[in-house]
Amino acid sequence: MVADIESRAGIASANRPSTDNPPHSYGSPLDSSIDTEKLGRSRPDVFANGWMEIGFCVSVLGSMMMAEFLISGFSVLLPVLIEDTGIDPNQRTWPVTVFSLVTGSLLLPFGRLTDMFGGFSIYFGGIAWLMVWALIGGFSRTLPMVLATRALQGVGAAAFLPAGTTLLGTTYRPGPRKNTVFSLYGGCAPLGFFSGIIIAGVAGEFLYWGWFFWIASILLAALCTITYFCVPRELKRGDWSSMDWWGCLTSVSSLSLLTYAITDASHVEGHWASPQIIVTFILGIIALVAFIYVEGWVAERPLLPPSLFAIKYIGPLFLALFFACGTFGIYLFYASFYIQTVLEIPPLIAAVWFAPMAAGGIIIALLGGLTLHRLPGTILFLVSGVGYVLCALLFALMPENPNYWAWVFPAMVCTTIGIDISFNVGSIFITTSVPKDQQGLAGACINGLVFLGISFFLGWADFAVASNSSDGLGQSYKVAFWFAVGCGAMVIILVLGFIRIGRAKSDLTVDEKAQQREPAYGDSEQARQEAANPA
Repeated sequence: MVADIESRAGIASANRPSTDNPPHSYGSPLDSSIDTEKLGRSRPDVFANGWMEIGFCVSVLGSMMMAEFLISGFSVLLPVLIEDTGIDPNQRTWPVTVFSLVTGSLLLPFGRLTDMFGGFSIYFGGIAWLMVWALIGGFSRTLPMVLATRALQGVGAAAFLPAGTTLLGTTYRPGPRKNTVFSLYGGCAPLGFFSGIIIAGVAGEFLYWGWFFWIASILLAALCTITYFCVPRELKRGDWSSMDWWGCLTSVSSLSLLTYAITDASHVEGHWASPQIIVTFILGIIALVAFIYVEGWVAERPLLPPSLFAIKYIGPLFLALFFACGTFGIYLFYASFYIQTVLEIPPLIAAVWFAPMAAGGIIIALLGGLTLHRLPGTILFLVSGVGYVLCALLFALMPENPNYWAWVFPAMVCTTIGIDISFNVGSIFITTSVPKDQQGLAGACINGLVFLGISFFLGWADFAVASNSSDGLGQSYKVAFWFAVGCGAMVIILVLGFIRIGRAKSDLTVDEKAQQREPAYGDSEQARQEAANPA
């Protein structure tokens, strides 16, 4: 990445227009002689030099790592935390899920806030907030304090994830340079996941468990410093009256209630027959219906505007990403438990077994910058779907004493192929298909599909495992893997039947295309929709 940035610095300087009226900036007058291919490879004008761009990338890519770090590491740390604090082991579910629940539920409101006030303020505030509550989390001694700190950490992640995607989407033009950075962004997810497992294992076995959170806080403080100096500050004066408050209330309520019901159904007595699950699920459905009504018929500026769903193939793509993230979540959760409880591999060795995911994520990220503008997105997404099916299938068919290199290693590689390629293709397509003032919405949708897909399908997988617990631990876990195979197969079916995405080549932005079409259409919104759906 460093070499690529420095090697292209000359191109960027040679083609950098006057900053008074840059012809290829969002919302600026267009010049018909724009060389989109050259601009798609050049360093954005907003960076004074290559080192500023490197700092920007370290900040935004590092934020993705920290979100995954705090999710994966806490699951490994939880047994040690329970033993030290005396928390009831039967209450272990909520400390793990509350972070993802809060983050997934608040992504849409924070996505709108990002579009209202600009990416920098929401992004910097989210990282600083998470840094403070990670520091406090290391001092937790009771279940209420653990839940409170984890929930408040989730608020920080909900802020900086869509804002980070916004910063990337508005800074980089469509083209190879954007493909490379977004690929690295996606590759940081498995790297952060692996880092969290390793640090949590070391902290739990050799240090006090609180050091896991304190190390996270130190890393977040470093990101805050880099962000302050290197991230562009495009500040907006947002109008609070444009906030869709009813949409916020109904979306947060519906997602929270439904996720709770699905996640907790397999952990309470009576499962789905339990009154608390039935009531919560019904209330969640009511809130979801209310959200759809508000967005379609009440809100003047809805959180999910109709123009988003007017983009060609966006509905099937959202659904495919939802199933893809569900497959990924089931695999990560049950592969970890299967390795440690069924195969009886020690925690630190089990963490090392996940190393191919981290290494593969970086390799695929680097390859993404070379292939995304050459191969159609449909083909790449299909490859990722095959990866999802194979990773779950290998564990579903795994013998009692498997050879690591024959079974576990290829499964880890296939997982990386699945999540990295689908995340990269989806992120680039969505951020390239929406205008600048909806990049926060794009970031919220991308990350929301990740968190909600994992929570939704993992809840159903838990229920399937609990329903087959009489077959023994190993066989019950394999039920979850077969369920993941089915989810991965759905990704392939959706791609083959309904999704046609071209190459992520250098091009004009949606706003620039709309400017070219406005004289013909006489309406900026119609022009933008046509720009997002070229013939």
